[in-house]
Amino acid sequence: MDGRIPTALEVLADQPRVQSFLASAVAGGVAHAYLFTGAPGSGMQEAAQALAQCLVCPSGGDASCDECRRVVHRTHADVRFLEPTGVSGYRVEQIRELIDDSIRAPIRAACKVYVLDRADTLRDSSANALLKTIEEPPSNAVFILIAPSAEAVLPTIASRCQIVPFRVIAPEIAQASVTRATGAQAWEARLALAIARTPREAIDFLNSPSRREVRRKVVRTLGGLFDDDSWDVLLAAKDLAEAARVPLEDVREAQKEKTEQASEFLSASALRSVEDANKRALTARERMGMMEILAAGEAVLRDVLICCSRIEEEIVNEDVADSIARMAARTSTEGVLAALGLCRDAARKLDAHVSPQLVLEDWLLAIKEALECPR
Repeated sequence: MDGRIPTALEVLADQPRVQSFLASAVAGGVAHAYLFTGAPGSGMQEAAQALAQCLVCPSGGDASCDECRRVVHRTHADVRFLEPTGVSGYRVEQIRELIDDSIRAPIRAACKVYVLDRADTLRDSSANALLKTIEEPPSNAVFILIAPSAEAVLPTIASRCQIVPFRVIAPEIAQASVTRATGAQAWEARLALAIARTPREAIDFLNSPSRREVRRKVVRTLGGLFDDDSWDVLLAAKDLAEAARVPLEDVREAQKEKTEQASEFLSASALRSVEDANKRALTARERMGMMEILAAGEAVLRDVLICCSRIEEEIVNEDVADSIARMAARTSTEGVLAALGLCRDAARKLDAHVSPQLVLEDWLLAIKEALECPR
């Protein structure tokens, strides 16, 4: 190896050991399965995407060709990004569909790449279904599993993967990474990280006008709770739920393009499986949008708590500092603490598959009551 780092792997500058390891693998021959382990925000998803680009790119990961762009947009016919669609993790049907796909020849590239996020939720039948394929993998398939730790994954799965540990990225480094990638101001990067949690999602958030507009609606909605009656709150919840669905149009377009590309190569039953998978992916993305609303609300309430408690700490919603101050003047520390607890309660309800709009209605009505408690 000449020591050259593929352009696609340059996104891993904050993980130099991982960057060097993957560059060596790309130059010398990749393994059939990897297990990326680390904390959220440590760059594992970015690394999986970058490695996929290197594997399907004719130039070894130039990050600018049509193949690389398709990986980024999740429209490459030979690269699949999966996440669990079951209540408690991956469904066995999900893994069987992956296995059926893996034995087919690649459509555009020399190999196929499968990225399984939250691999720690592979359990029992779904794990057993995947295990045989990882033990005896197709010659042109590479599997990338992502989990918090190797111990969180079933030993039979982990033992058949090359484990790649990621170190925790300090908040200031994550912030610098986001500002470097987007040109955003420091406070915008802090806000995006507070809402989207990881640098990759923070960058996507800042690049999405519709997602940023949802956050602005959350700020306006929480600021207006003091003067709204219950009917106004229910209407606000409906408006937020509809706004959260707007970014899904981009996902639908990407899915449509990918399905059209693969339609001439797949049977009717395989196409139905793809359509079912697309529907599940849309449901998962809608849930993510709802979780983002709760995270945006939590960020606002934390800023209100800072103002109420007169803590010498920067708020993240700097662009609406006046609104934060007005909310702080009309509530109490106890009220804000109660409201913050309601954010966690609402997230648990979403995890339990309660209707998203019903969750938002209950959440906003309960926050209104908490913030209006006697000072």
